Amino acid sequence: MKKVKKKVIRKPAKKSSRKKISLKQRQSKKELVIYIYNVVEDEWSFLSSIQPIEKRFEMINDCNDSSECYLFANASEKEFIYISPIEISGNFKNYFQLITNNKKVDIYVPQKRTGLICKDLYTDKQLFGDLVQRAKKYKKVKLISYATSPEFLELKERMIQLGLNVFTPEAPEIENAWTVNFFGSKSGIRQLAQQSRAVEPDFIMPEGVICVGKLDAAKIAANTYIREKGVVLKTNKGSGGHGVMIFREGELPRDYKSCEKRIYELLSEDGYWERFPIIIEELINVDYSAFGVNPNIEFKIHRNGKIEMLYYCVMMVTKEGKYYGLDIHEDVLNERTAARITDTGYFIAEKYAEEGYRGHFDIDMIAGKNSHIYVCESNTRNTGGTDIYKLVYDLYGEDFFSDVYVLNRNNYKFKGQSIPSFEKLLNVLKPIVYDKKKKEGLIISSAAPIKEKQLLYTILGKNKKRAYQLQEEMFNLLQQIN
Repeated sequence: MKKVKKKVIRKPAKKSSRKKISLKQRQSKKELVIYIYNVVEDEWSFLSSIQPIEKRFEMINDCNDSSECYLFANASEKEFIYISPIEISGNFKNYFQLITNNKKVDIYVPQKRTGLICKDLYTDKQLFGDLVQRAKKYKKVKLISYATSPEFLELKERMIQLGLNVFTPEAPEIENAWTVNFFGSKSGIRQLAQQSRAVEPDFIMPEGVICVGKLDAAKIAANTYIREKGVVLKTNKGSGGHGVMIFREGELPRDYKSCEKRIYELLSEDGYWERFPIIIEELINVDYSAFGVNPNIEFKIHRNGKIEMLYYCVMMVTKEGKYYGLDIHEDVLNERTAARITDTGYFIAEKYAEEGYRGHFDIDMIAGKNSHIYVCESNTRNTGGTDIYKLVYDLYGEDFFSDVYVLNRNNYKFKGQSIPSFEKLLNVLKPIVYDKKKKEGLIISSAAPIKEKQLLYTILGKNKKRAYQLQEEMFNLLQQIN
């Protein structure tokens, strides 16, 4: 097993290397960066199966509302084009530029909005034509996306056919694109765990089986629940906590037939349970009062196959399995846990790299009361922390992991009748907004969710105590609105 240092950072660049960086910056002007926020496209197989259609559109809108967050995934880019599924206000764009020192970002929004944004882009003759004409002024085009979808690969191919020199450093080649859906599915990562048990004993998942069909799933789940006093059901693909059912002791009938009937009724409420394989797992006994129950680690596999560990964090997850934020710092996990998840993470990353996967991915885990750390799933795409990591790296540099405590949340709800504007919110929170001189404070991640009375934010403090103190100050200031 690999020996892993707790502090996974690189040394600051020497003076000689700074000259090379400035040369690289001069050369980068010959390159056009295009980022596509295709979150719905990535989850389309799941989202398109949701019934009724009103619920489907609600979930699609919720996904798209995060578009502004991923402007920050380009925090280090001086100039870029951002392809967004929704309009982004000029005020938020200016706010992003103020924080990141970005000089120029052009936001393109396709007129047609089917959920498949890459397809919407290349079928929008006017917009796509303008994009291609602009791209032809550059020697090469770096095309980046939230996820590698079939539509993204089709977009790349069409741009190449039009004479553009396109490269996709964060996407696998087309012959290896199967790795995205396979390793990014609940069944795929489970198969990898089973194959790896002999060579990597720390790579464990909750005991479970994969089946097809609601009837069999209900029978197996009922049997597991009665025997183990708990059970978890997952669809092979999910979105934002949807596609997961967690049943604890006392939440289902204790006799087998009644339990099976109730589970079947619940599975029948959403069409996606019939559409995908269903994973039935044992319920891991955890201490929800303990900090660090849900560790997570993110990697990037570079175009040449080099593996880079970006950060580890603690995810905030409800008892129902819904994600609502994370904390990033080298001390959020003890040294033993950090070393263990890093070692398991590198093992998984090596397997992905061998099969040709390229780009970002993370691994969600859960720490049981029995001291075991279980792998839950892997997300083969940009993640809930990618935009935050890139922003903080841009603001603090290579030592960010030790120099700043990052607190990110998406679960704050405004309680008042009126909905505040983004500008009013910034004014109310002015005492704690991010200060470049102090290098701490609050950053509003997105303006779009405010209209739904929801606040997405990131707080940066010199340590955990300071970050949570700033959050408390934010709550007090927001009482003016609530």
